[in-house]
Amino acid sequence: MDRQNLKKKLSTLALSMFRKDFFGIYHGSISAKTESNRFIINTKEAIFDALDDTSLIQLYFKKDYRWNQASLDARIHFSIYSQISEAKYICFSMPQFTTAYSLEHNIITPKDYFGYQELGSIDIVDPKQFEDWYDRADSEIAYYFQTKKTNIMVIRGYGIYSYNRDLNEMAKKLAILEKSCRLLLMLENSNSNYELD
Repeated sequence: MDRQNLKKKLSTLALSMFRKDFFGIYHGSISAKTESNRFIINTKEAIFDALDDTSLIQLYFKKDYRWNQASLDARIHFSIYSQISEAKYICFSMPQFTTAYSLEHNIITPKDYFGYQELGSIDIVDPKQFEDWYDRADSEIAYYFQTKKTNIMVIRGYGIYSYNRDLNEMAKKLAILEKSCRLLLMLENSNSNYELD
């Protein structure tokens, strides 16, 4: 796929995810591996409902001046791409229901059909202290993906890292996970309201 089409696909997905509140104005990251030693990622100043040529930058694995313009998550994306050959697309998002559910739980076990069928149970990873999380994240996230043999990582109070060979498949799984967490929270809320009656 040529670079312009790839950027257009990333922009379309980013807009859709922004509208669903998976990305904030300047919060989140999305990338695509273009060759064995380079990838496209959003810049620090990217606004996710309007990604264009100026808000997507190509980085080489060897760091140069362009890395200064790239998303703060570029190191994490690089670490995943350099260690996991199946990673073609990577996304970091903070969907509200999944993130909220992660604050009080250790595992996500969907009770809806699609969540159960597509995802099964997903562990919630505790980053421990947030103070040094960004110093550890690039190695810990890639290590988690490799050791757990998964392509979705839910991090307590932080968000979701996901990778896939197919952009649409990655988006679908993130959407299913968010819907499942919303349903789980609604169920908990209705059970607690019932107990109060």
